[in-house]
Amino acid sequence: MPSSQISGKTYHDATKHSYLSVQLDPNYVDASTQPSPFKVYPKFYRRVKLNLDNPVHSFLSLTSAITLEKVYKDGPYKLRVNPSAGALYPTEVYVQVRGIEGIVDGIYHLEVENNCLTLIYELIDDGLESYIIPGKSINGFIFLISCVYYRSSWKYQNRSIRYCFLDSGHHLGAIAASAFLHNRDIQLIFDFDKLALNSDLGFENKEFITACAMSGEVQDKKIRQLRLKVPFVSGTDYFESNQFIEDGYQATTLQNSRQQQLEYPQLDFDKEKFYQTVWARRSIRRFRKEFISQEDYLYVVQQLQQSIPTENYEEIEIYSVVHRVEGMTPGLYKGTYLVKTGNFSEKTGYLCINQAIAKDSAVTLFFVSDYLNYQTAMQIAGFLGQRLYLTSNYLGIQCSGIGAYYDDETQELLETNKDVLYGMVIGR
Repeated sequence: MPSSQISGKTYHDATKHSYLSVQLDPNYVDASTQPSPFKVYPKFYRRVKLNLDNPVHSFLSLTSAITLEKVYKDGPYKLRVNPSAGALYPTEVYVQVRGIEGIVDGIYHLEVENNCLTLIYELIDDGLESYIIPGKSINGFIFLISCVYYRSSWKYQNRSIRYCFLDSGHHLGAIAASAFLHNRDIQLIFDFDKLALNSDLGFENKEFITACAMSGEVQDKKIRQLRLKVPFVSGTDYFESNQFIEDGYQATTLQNSRQQQLEYPQLDFDKEKFYQTVWARRSIRRFRKEFISQEDYLYVVQQLQQSIPTENYEEIEIYSVVHRVEGMTPGLYKGTYLVKTGNFSEKTGYLCINQAIAKDSAVTLFFVSDYLNYQTAMQIAGFLGQRLYLTSNYLGIQCSGIGAYYDDETQELLETNKDVLYGMVIGR
């Protein structure tokens, strides 16, 4: 059967973990063979160095900035505003700039390692709009998220199709956070002609577009497709193809998402404190098994229920396994509704492949969905994951994403037949 006729659920089911599968394939890798996590165009390309004192530059930089460098025995790791499974960072950001003073109209690659924009295509009467919103023009910014999938599949093999989509959603969340801080609205778009864009951006089979975020003034104006192909530059220093991931991407790109009315979230964070939160966000590695307040937990739940600014949508249901929240009965909750009581901390630790953070946390959360478009659903789960990271860190609560769990057994605990897309933990 052609990949275009196979549903996203097929690819999700094919990448499930079980107790047996993890024992049979523990998935050890040689860290010294990790492919490059940064894409850099040749030195002769024109660049704009991003200056954080310039509001436009700051907006763009904060979507992807490096916030900490750690040195381990196998070399330095540059951690960013967006978390990534295994700190492998498969996502790249391209941004079309049109009608912004001081920046040439063009398509730029956001060069994270050097905090600059690299001009890869100068606009005339063409642009990204024709692929995304035909008949319209955007004065402002169009962000494209792409995945250099081998950075992730190098370690996680076929299951990295999940992590590429989740990481893409987290990166959209980082763009949304920067937009909030710079008083800009953004709209996320998941349904558009990604395959034509991949071709015209010259990505070959090594990189693919997953999503778009627009911020600016929409005008009625016909923009034609890119008049030239963009020269290809590989996002890794070496590459090994994975047909499963390439087929899975194509299949999940061709299906339409559910549709909803566009609504913007009503966020009330103190901007200075939130700015510091964005810069300081980290993934926790261990908890001290301390309680969090019920007030803080309910605030987190409230933020997760805020609107997502998109017309393309897949509903994500969030289950919370409450272990240590003051004034709340331990058990399984859906929102604030108690599904069943019980101390499930040992169970969640087991389900998350014996990761201590899943049993020592205050709350272990699972995101589930009965989706039409798997790629969209996973990205929305990642987007909500970024919102959970920033909200909990804003309150002084630690957070981490968990992409590895025993899928079927987790569904049994949650008493759902919907696919489990993501796990997360919060606590102290």
